Parts: sequence; C-alpha cells; structure tokens
Amino acid sequence: MEERKLLHSFLAASQKGLPPRRMKDSYIEVLLPLGSQPELREKYLTVQNTVRFGRILEDLDSLGVLICYMHNKIHSAKMSPLSIVTALVDRIDMCKKSLSPEQDIKFSGHVSWVGKTSMEVKMHMFQLHDNEFSPVLDATFVMVARDSENKGPAFVNPLTLESPEEEEIFRQGELNKGTRVAFSSMSLLKMAPTAEERTAIHEMFLNTLDPKTVSFRSRVLPPNAVWMENSKLKSLDICHPQERNIFNRIFGGFLMRKAYELGWATACNFGGSRPFIVAVDDIMFQKPVEVGSLLFLSSQVCFTQGNYIQVRVHSEVASLQDKEHMTTNVFHFTFMSEKEVPLVFPRTYGESMLYLDGQRHFSSMSAPVTLKKDHLIEP
Repeated sequence: MEERKLLHSFLAASQKGLPPRRMKDSYIEVLLPLGSQPELREKYLTVQNTVRFGRILEDLDSLGVLICYMHNKIHSAKMSPLSIVTALVDRIDMCKKSLSPEQDIKFSGHVSWVGKTSMEVKMHMFQLHDNEFSPVLDATFVMVARDSENKGPAFVNPLTLESPEEEEIFRQGELNKGTRVAFSSMSLLKMAPTAEERTAIHEMFLNTLDPKTVSFRSRVLPPNAVWMENSKLKSLDICHPQERNIFNRIFGGFLMRKAYELGWATACNFGGSRPFIVAVDDIMFQKPVEVGSLLFLSSQVCFTQGNYIQVRVHSEVASLQDKEHMTTNVFHFTFMSEKEVPLVFPRTYGESMLYLDGQRHFSSMSAPVTLKKDHLIEP
C-alpha cells in the first residue's frame, strides 16, 4: 500500500485527459486447462463429477477485474494507479450445454460500456465439445475504479465505438444501467407493492386461513406447501488472510462462492433433489469485507414455481471486537430442481415482501429455460 501511494500522480484530473480505448483493447481470452492439466481438476471437481460453479464465479470475478485493468492500462507505469473493484454482478445466464471436469474451458470478455468511473464487462464461457468450443454462460459485471489507495472514485478511459455491432453492445449497456435504476427505484424498501402484487399476497393469506375457525390467528398450509420461515439455512466463516486481495480486503469471488454454495444447499434441502443453477441476478457489493471479519450468511427460499427455486442469500459481517452486524451483500440465485418443488408461503408481512422481491427477480429472467439434467451445472 505504501508503493501505491506513489501512483497518485498517474491519476487523471478528468476523463477528458484520458485517451479513448476500443473494445478490442480490453478483449481477453483465458484457457482453463481442465482437460490437458488434470492436476487442476481437483479444485473444480464436485462429488457428482461435475464442475463447481462457485469456482467459476471466482474466476469470472478475477477476469472482470483483469479486463478493466487492460482497458485502463498506462504503458508508462509499472503498476496501475487504479483500484478496480466489483460493484455489481448484473446477470449470469446459463446456456444449454453440459460442463465436464475433463474438458478445457475458455473464458473471453471485454469492456462493453463505460461511464465516468464505472465500466460494464461482458464475459462468455465456453467448453470444448467435439473439438470445438460451445457456449456455457454469459455474464455481465459492473466494475468501478477507485484511486490507488481505494479511498475515492477515479476516472476511467472513455470507450470509442468502431462498428454498428459495438454501438449496439454499448446501447445495451446504457439500457442495462437504466433497468438497474428503474428496478432500484421500484424496490419494496422504497415503494409499496403494486395492486396486482397486493392482490396476490392477499389471496395467499386467504388460502392459509383455517376453514374451521376462519380466524386470522389460525393459519393452515395448503397441500404441497412450506412456510417460508422453514426454508432457511445459515453459515459462518472466518475471513482469513488467504482470501484477501491486494487491498487487504476479502476477495469478492470468495464471497460469491460461499453464498452460492449455501444457496445451492438451501435449494437442495428444500426441493429434496439436486438443484442446478439457471441464473445469477443482481449481486450488489455494498460494503467491503475486512480480513478477520466474521462472515454470517443467511439463505432462504423466497419464491417457487414448478421446478424453479428462487433463493436469496443475505451476507453480513461483524468484527471480532465489535459485535455490530453490517450488511455487505445480497445474492439472488435461480435454481432448477430435478422434480417439481413445493410452493413457499409467507407468514408475515416482511416475508411477503421477500416473496414479492423473489418473484420479481425470477420474472426478470430473459425467459425460463428448459435444461436437461446432463446440461446443468452444480456447485
């Protein structure tokens, strides 16, 4: 960190002082040689002989940071004056391709949109299948630039567009930003549910009234249903130095892996069969996690439909000295179970808001996918 203080002189006073970069300047391809280097396989292997998706999340996070450093590279500096951190995992969508621990995986990506201090990164993942790389997933991350000591915002290089295809990619980045702002403004923490949502919650409440007593105090579950409060799992991790980044904070990919694996276990426990990841949505990194913190993860099924399970994982930390808990992340995962799962019913108003939030995240999927068992990915 003492070395990084000396890099302040390389920071731009405004974005106009930075040279524009092309999308191809930040384009990277990285090979994960699971097939050609079997010694790597152990780290990525599940007991079901599939690939651990939590490890893939770690790799995507690292790749997104690397891509942004490529976009903002200063050739005259030995070290970048920028601190690039993950602000948001906007979306990860799975494709209908199998993922084997015995075939090489390829990642690619580039900066797709740029603001003044933030960048959107598009990444793709492929796996070797019949001597060619087939798509596995598409990911969109939002990264932010901070100064060399990670204390305040810093400007990033503007993006120059060279083709109609690149203009469309950039336009989609603008739309993504607008969608995020609109989704945030409609948050149930800021605005009441819509009339349609209120009606749905009221109908669920009426469906749980005991027909014998017809009393508000007597609640009975309909057939094939579970109270939301009974779908929780929790975990605790001590954040050791092994998981730190160069800024002495806990690596965001580690947090995502831990949250995903707890979410997977929650979906497995709830559905009674192995779940498979379909989408990751809207992971906001609200606060950094310090080394030595106690990491509390709380996972809960908040919405179900057919074979789909929407899981919300809440992350908070407390220091060893201070017992006050602070929220750092909220994760949203969409899983598909091998068989149809029970309906989940809220009992309180707070749980009803979680239910509606889960329903909104589930509905934000491009389209519900139909994936076969051998085309899916486990933790």
